[in-house]
Amino acid sequence: MSQPPNPRPGLGLFTRGLSSLSQSTTDPNSPSVTTPAEQRDDAKRNFLKAMRPLPTQHYWNVWFDRPAQQTSASSGEYQSQLEQLGTTIESVQDFWRYNNNTPVDQIKMRESIYLFKVGFKPIWEDRRNILGGSWTFRVPKGNGPDVWTRVQLLAIGEKLQSVLEDGDQICGVGLSVRFNSHLISIWHRDSSKKKSIDAILECVLEELPPSSPRSRITTFTRSTRITPGSRCRLSCRW
Repeated sequence: MSQPPNPRPGLGLFTRGLSSLSQSTTDPNSPSVTTPAEQRDDAKRNFLKAMRPLPTQHYWNVWFDRPAQQTSASSGEYQSQLEQLGTTIESVQDFWRYNNNTPVDQIKMRESIYLFKVGFKPIWEDRRNILGGSWTFRVPKGNGPDVWTRVQLLAIGEKLQSVLEDGDQICGVGLSVRFNSHLISIWHRDSSKKKSIDAILECVLEELPPSSPRSRITTFTRSTRITPGSRCRLSCRW
C-alpha cells in the first residue's frame, strides 16, 4: 500500500497543536507537551516579534526654523532660529508617527521644517554641508503635503542615496512655506559630483505619481556653494 502524502509545510501551525493534544492523552508528563497558557504565551511572543519597529538605515532628526527678525543674520543668529523637534527617528513607525502629527498646512509663511540625518544641521555653515549643494522644487500648495511625504520617504528609504555617485551623501530634505507654494529641497554633501546632481533630479521626477509631474512641480532650482557665505543658483521653469 502506498504511503500517504506528507502534510504541506503551510499546515505546520495546525499540526503542531494537534500533535500536542495527541501526546497529552497518552503521556501527560511528556516534556514536549505545551499547556494552553504556554501556547498563549508563545503566540503573544510571535505577535510582539512581528510588531517590532522596522529600523531605518540612518537615524534622523526633525528641525524647525522661523524667519530671522533681521534682514541679514550671521551664522550664529541663524542657528538660534533652529529648533529640534521631538525625538530622533529610528524606525519607519517613528517616521509615520511624526509625519502624521505634523500637518504641513499649519506651518506659517517662510517657516521651514527639515528632516536631516543625525549629525547634520540644515544650515550651509555646518562643516558637513560646506561643500554641498541642493535641488529645490517649487510645488503648488495643494500638492505640497503629498510631494513632501514622498520626498521624505525617498530619503529615509535610502532611494535618494542609492542614486548618488560614490563618495556623495544625502544630508536631508526640507520644506519651506511661501505665499502660494512650498519649496521642497534635497541637500547632498558634495556638489562637485555631476552624476549625483543629475540623478537626484531624475529620481524625484520618476517617483512622482504618473498623472503629471508638471502639475506638481512648477520650477526646480539648483543651488551650489561657491564661496563662503554665497550661493550660485540655476533656475529651470517648466
